[in-house]
Amino acid sequence: MKKHNRRPPTRSKLSVLRQVCNLIPPHLVRQLAHQTQADLLARSFSNWSHVVALLYAQLVHAIGLNDVCDGLRLHSGLLSAIRGASPPSKNGLSHANKERPAAMAEQLFWQTLEHLQSRCASFAGGHGRRVAGRFRRAIHAVDSTTLQLIASCMDWAKHRRRKAAAKCHLRLDLQSFLPRFAILDTARDADATRAREVCAGLRAGEIVLFDKAYVDYSHLFDLWRRGIWWVTRAKDNFAYRVAKRRLRQAQEKILRDDEIVLKVPISRRDYPARMRRIVARVEVEGQEVEMVFLTDNLTWAASSVVALYKARWQIEVFFKQIKQTLQLTDFLGNSANAVRWQVWLALLLYVLLRFLAVQSQWGHSFVRLWAVTRSALWLKLELVGLLRGYGTAGGDFRVLGQPEQAYLPGFA
Repeated sequence: MKKHNRRPPTRSKLSVLRQVCNLIPPHLVRQLAHQTQADLLARSFSNWSHVVALLYAQLVHAIGLNDVCDGLRLHSGLLSAIRGASPPSKNGLSHANKERPAAMAEQLFWQTLEHLQSRCASFAGGHGRRVAGRFRRAIHAVDSTTLQLIASCMDWAKHRRRKAAAKCHLRLDLQSFLPRFAILDTARDADATRAREVCAGLRAGEIVLFDKAYVDYSHLFDLWRRGIWWVTRAKDNFAYRVAKRRLRQAQEKILRDDEIVLKVPISRRDYPARMRRIVARVEVEGQEVEMVFLTDNLTWAASSVVALYKARWQIEVFFKQIKQTLQLTDFLGNSANAVRWQVWLALLLYVLLRFLAVQSQWGHSFVRLWAVTRSALWLKLELVGLLRGYGTAGGDFRVLGQPEQAYLPGFA
């Protein structure tokens, strides 16, 4: 175990919250407010103050509007030093969440992410161990997570008789562990109906991984025609005909490896090309179970396909990280617009903290990174130095799960 040289944190003229907010480009909020016409709805409570208030709410896990307003009012002097931000009133914050277009928060997230990637090559290329060098192509995981809401006061999100929920469909770059595309909507629509939108930005030669909920044969064929490799699992009612057996007898945990064509006429019309069906034993919660995998690549080793699908678990790690740390269970408003504001600002805070982790070479968990930042929020300490020297134990911990755990034998 390597030695860990610690230094006392350096004093700074800026509070920790100010250093976090300063990662957002200075004129970006004003520019986006003008583009989305959010500036027409801002009087005494500016759009920048709105963004800072919601970032603060995420960091402290605010339990309500009064919690946010009182906390910021008690530190109004330090708050005003953050580019002139001011504490909101309860009604002012509630009105801003409800009326100001959430498209501004969405654009703020993507443009800040682009800005931070241009500032730091290691942040854009990935955190950790030569992942891109090993795979030599971009690997994306696609999945969704459900955000439970209160059915009695959020009628817009009802999807069952007594339940309401929003759903975030997301495409995650496994090299950088950063979102590349996201859709926030109600939970009424099935995952497969959103598959085309989520995968629209993929380029030829890239790899996309998703579970069987996203299987739509016409979309899979579209990906194949675009030169995009995909890996997924077969549905339980999957009907097919074997066109070629690639494996005569089981080899270790690979039980079957066949090239197949779809059997049902409607499905075969949607996907007329051959695909690959691989049956393998995989370990799930300490027990081995059989799983059936599908892919459009006919040349990879079967073990590589299985390992690629295993890498899809990293998007589950991502969802777990943001739900453990960010405020995605209690919402500060009941309207769809307020929920969107809160979710996009939660994702923005995730990106800001991840950028700080790369800058400081943070070696512990993301949960601990968030906790340390929250604890020092109003202190005037140099944040990167604080994180670089923080910890009670040496060693090489990681801020995120690493996709290189799914090493691909025989991957060209």
